[in-house]
Amino acid sequence: MKKLTRDEMARRVAQDIPEGAYVNLGIGVPTLVANHLAADKEIFLHSENGLLGMGPAPAKGEEDDELINAGKQHVTLLTGGAYFHHADSFAMMRGGHLDFCVLGAFQVSAGGDLANWHTGAPDAIPAVGGAMDLAIGAKQVYVMMEHLTKQGESKIAAECTYPVTGVGCVDRIYTDLAMIDVTDQGLVVREIFSDIDFDALHKLTGVPLIDGTQAARAA
Repeated sequence: MKKLTRDEMARRVAQDIPEGAYVNLGIGVPTLVANHLAADKEIFLHSENGLLGMGPAPAKGEEDDELINAGKQHVTLLTGGAYFHHADSFAMMRGGHLDFCVLGAFQVSAGGDLANWHTGAPDAIPAVGGAMDLAIGAKQVYVMMEHLTKQGESKIAAECTYPVTGVGCVDRIYTDLAMIDVTDQGLVVREIFSDIDFDALHKLTGVPLIDGTQAARAA
């Protein structure tokens, strides 16, 4: 079965971030989105440790140990970028000043609940961090994750079995198999990235899905 790589997923998410948007990229896979934003788009990347105007990862050998994101990864700062206090950064998040956040997840429920807390795995980040604030504060919450666990179970579930970070907060899910919108009518599949059809995706996911791919093809 064909699947998108993590970089291909990041490229697809980047395509949907519009000019002028203020965006937070969560720790882990979502940080890859920064490397795929179009150079001719002015997009303002925010990091909860106190950065606005964050650029892509630096070239090897050009890392600045004082310039990192919330995941302790080296980043760059674009012209006009700013540093500020951690408290001010969280005020931006909680005050509704971010247009989008892109978060990783262990699970998303059919109703848009998000679970991305620490699960006790060795070397995992030991707390929820800023995800709870982002989940309720950003105007649009996008999740970027593999569709299935290593055991082949769907990460999109009827109900989350991991601790919930935010209730009903997810607007869109990008996986290595599909893009799915969380709507009042249910989970609507907008694109299938794999070589499987809707019925096969539906079976793999294990929760009710609505086929919205025909409308996308017509457009």
